[in-house]
Amino acid sequence: MWWLLSKLLGDRLKSHASELQDRINFLEGELEACRKSKVSASADLDLGTTAAVVAPVAAFVAASAPVANKKDDLKIVEGIGPKIEELCNNAGIYTFADLAATPAARIKEILDAAGSRFQMHDPTTWPEQSALARDGKWDELKKWQDELNKGKS
Repeated sequence: MWWLLSKLLGDRLKSHASELQDRINFLEGELEACRKSKVSASADLDLGTTAAVVAPVAAFVAASAPVANKKDDLKIVEGIGPKIEELCNNAGIYTFADLAATPAARIKEILDAAGSRFQMHDPTTWPEQSALARDGKWDELKKWQDELNKGKS
């Protein structure tokens, strides 16, 4: 019994470690891009072109600055409930934009890693639904969800 429990926990920890390693790799890439931007900015400053540097750096800072506690209600997406929203958040998916940018195959991996309870869910339409929500196309989203539900309440 303990072996089975440790095996299940070990598999889950390996999956979580893999997700964290992916996040580290992504952040290291971002850091490298920032360093390259810094080198480029230094060269521009040496040439006395401060204005040429200020706008790109300001844009980079604005784009990369996290929005404090910005989370969308992912449960608006048909098929996502509180537990799946929590799984998405744990995987770094907090907003409709995040979910829209995540391939359905990646979402399926997250669900599969969470156990058999979540493996039955089909996230195929979630990125597209999220894109509609992100873009504020609520009527279009509602109509599509009604079609997905086939009239179920």
